[in-house]
This record gives sequence, C-alpha cells and structure tokens, in this order.
Amino acid sequence: MPCHIPRPPRWRVATDSGAWLEQARTYVLQAAARALAERGVFHIVLAGGNTPERLYRALAESHQDWARWEIWFGDERCLPADDPERNSVMAARAWLDRVALPPSQRHVIPAERGPAAAAQDYAQALSGLEAFDLVLLGLGQDGHTASLFPGRDWGEAASAPPALAVEGAPKPPSARVSLSANRLARARQVLFLVAGADKQNALRQWRQGAHLPAAAICPAAGVDVLMDPAAAATHNSDHPGHGPVRTHSK
Repeated sequence: MPCHIPRPPRWRVATDSGAWLEQARTYVLQAAARALAERGVFHIVLAGGNTPERLYRALAESHQDWARWEIWFGDERCLPADDPERNSVMAARAWLDRVALPPSQRHVIPAERGPAAAAQDYAQALSGLEAFDLVLLGLGQDGHTASLFPGRDWGEAASAPPALAVEGAPKPPSARVSLSANRLARARQVLFLVAGADKQNALRQWRQGAHLPAAAICPAAGVDVLMDPAAAATHNSDHPGHGPVRTHSK
C-alpha cells in the first residue's frame, strides 16, 4: 500500500547542470558535517547509474575526514565483483579509490554470490545500524529507484527484510539485490538525483500521485528531489518548494 509521507516531496530545480552538481555536492557535505558533529560518523547510501557519477567525481575532490565515512549501497547487479557495470565499481572508480577511505568502511553488496545469498549477507551487515544519515537515490524512466521496479514487491511493509533478492528485473542484468523501500526510508535525509529529459514522464506521474517505487520511499522527514532543467522542463515553476535544495534535520 502507498505510504503516507508527513510532508510532500520537496521539488527543487537547478538553474543549469553546473548548479545541479554544486547543489548536490553541498547537500551531501552538509549532511556529512551534521552527522559528524552529532554522532561522530556519517553513514551514506550510494545510488548507481549514470546520474550520480558526476557527483561522486566532485566529492572525490573534497577534503574530508574520510575515516569517519561509512559507505553503503542501495542496490547492486549480480555480476562479477570487478565487472565495470557494477555500482560498486563505478563508485570506486569515480570516488572511493581516489580518497583515503579505509577498506573496512566500504560496505559492498556481495552480489556476485547471487541474489538470495547476497541479500541475506547484506541484511546481516546492516543489522546493527538503526538509521542511515543520507540515502542517495536515482529515478528511472518507469519510476523505479534502486532496483525496485513497478509491479513487484518493494518491501514497503515494516516486516520487510532490509535487502531484497531481485529476479527477472526488466533491465539487464535480471538478477539484482536491492535495499527494500522500508530500509531505505530508515534515513535522516533522502535525496533523489534526477537529470535528463527522459525522466519527465516519471516525475509527472510522481507529482500526480502515482504509486511508483520512488514514491514508496517514505522517511519521516520526507524526501528532497533535485532536478536539472531538462528533467524539470514540465515542472510548474509555481509548485511549492521550487528553488535551491536545502538540507534539514529529522
């Protein structure tokens, strides 16, 4: 069933691609600063796909106390551990291998073991963590996010496992592992990174109330959706929340 968000998504439109990148980077670094000040560690969940790669490259240029960052992944493709199509390999190439991040703080989904075994292992790895500080997510043309696709069980229920084994995904590879909607929502902040004209229809459906996988991510504090101009071309400029993205506390 659709979840009930205490507040609607905060729709933010960047003026251009450069502003989109800077706003995304600032959002992450402010979330990190807040978490480090309040709890001494920053737990961030990374999104896969092409859209966040620019952000990861920009973060690699930042001077941070990487020893206090804990990196998690929202989903992974069941491919060999070194396959360039894996989200973990993309993130390593763009960012994680370029900074002094201790290997023990890079929590990769062992998807090479297959969906069921990998989901079980990742659920165990997450068992001691109550809430993420920040979850980064993308948006597919069909409204999917992470590897939660339309027409399937997204793990919205409170009893859902933290990680789901995904078989027969409509995008190759068909075998994947994804954090459940319920686990992704256990976060102090959630930021959707949306870029490209091909996302306009999914955004329109989401704003009109369609129950898409993206709309099933319902943290108590709501979500921020940062769009570049191409993605937001049909977005009503008078829509509440239009403007630069800002961070918030739970």
